[in-house]
Amino acid sequence: MRSFSVYLLNLGCPRNLIDSELILGILKNKGFKIKKQPKDVDLAIINTCAFIKEAKEESIEEILDFIELKKEGYIKKLLVVGCLPQRYREELKKELPEVDGFLGVEAWKNGLAEWIKNFIKINSFNSSLAFSERYRLTPPHYAYIKLSEGCENFCTYCVIPQIRGNLRSRSLEEIVREVKGLSESGELKEINLVAQDTTLYGKDLYGKPVLLDLLKELVKIRDIPWIRILYMHPAHISEGLIKFIAENDKICPYIDIPIQHISDRILNRMGRKITKKEISHLIDWIRREIKGVALRTSLIVGFPGEREEDFQELVDFIKEVRFEHLGVFIYSREEKTPAYAFPEQIPEEVKKERYNYLLEVQKDISWEILKGYIGKEMEVLIDEKISDKDYTFLGRTKYDAPEVDGGVIIKDKNLKPGDLIRAKIIDTWEYDLLAEKL
Repeated sequence: MRSFSVYLLNLGCPRNLIDSELILGILKNKGFKIKKQPKDVDLAIINTCAFIKEAKEESIEEILDFIELKKEGYIKKLLVVGCLPQRYREELKKELPEVDGFLGVEAWKNGLAEWIKNFIKINSFNSSLAFSERYRLTPPHYAYIKLSEGCENFCTYCVIPQIRGNLRSRSLEEIVREVKGLSESGELKEINLVAQDTTLYGKDLYGKPVLLDLLKELVKIRDIPWIRILYMHPAHISEGLIKFIAENDKICPYIDIPIQHISDRILNRMGRKITKKEISHLIDWIRREIKGVALRTSLIVGFPGEREEDFQELVDFIKEVRFEHLGVFIYSREEKTPAYAFPEQIPEEVKKERYNYLLEVQKDISWEILKGYIGKEMEVLIDEKISDKDYTFLGRTKYDAPEVDGGVIIKDKNLKPGDLIRAKIIDTWEYDLLAEKL
């Protein structure tokens, strides 16, 4: 059998990235050559995102670009997988006949083997693969670990339960086994735990959330110095969880709590199951318990019924709390969600004004917070070389998650990606720190 080649483009969140790594792991195990560019390949795969309007638009644009590559002869077959075909498979088949196949977020696990056999003409093929055998798309020194699929929060604006179904957790033993397997290389310095809501991990399997039990096992793995927890719903964070994070140096003092809004009226319409008072108490408590903690949150502006006073309440709260990291999203009106039919939909120009204003507010806050790091000595994980000319590297502290937060810029001839070093902060840019190696 001749060797086939594949190129995969991943779009969307780290959970999608893990799916892409699994797909490539399956293909690699079956003899496919994985290419870095979509040129002269037998198969190109696009793993799409369809969470909000902008993500859908990006996915469609990439599909159209790849259709052109196919017409020009650079790729032979084009397969689109993930969230977009999960939501719009029949419409996509009708509108984009140039695409050879569409498989949803779960369909690829069973359908990939059949699709490959039909289109690439391979007789024997199956798609069974352990998580630890996936083809890593992240650098060797950090990895994402998926705790569960789906979600049971059913926020009124969110399509995740439609796309990925109800909460389905992996077993604690399987996750620990995966992390141990990844750590055997000796290169892994950081794991990032991901799920739609990590704080609910295990509830479906064990009758209660068991994130704390998982962390107790993971901190025993000697060769991984950093453990980071992402996407913790503020309504489900327990006292025991915060205390354990505070007491364990291996767990990054980085709490990712997407509050989405702060007006009680909007929180209620969003179905967030938490109040402003409870959020404020939670933040105060976290900052008391975890010394030097960095808080990340995400917000939605322009939700149906968001009045000027609701937005101003949110602005005032952000100025008061001063999150170390903050992401802002414009409300995306998604069909088949309860919020789609809500009255008082906000005009697009108002949404954009509020979005831009909040970003400006956070820009000033971030600048002031970063200036407070000047002169401090910190542990820095080197991610990549960004300039060969003057040996400039980009790294991160424990207070920065990969890909979404700022970083630390260091010039030193003796560094390489994956190094975990001590550095002194000497200056700051808008969202990044400048440092020198100690």
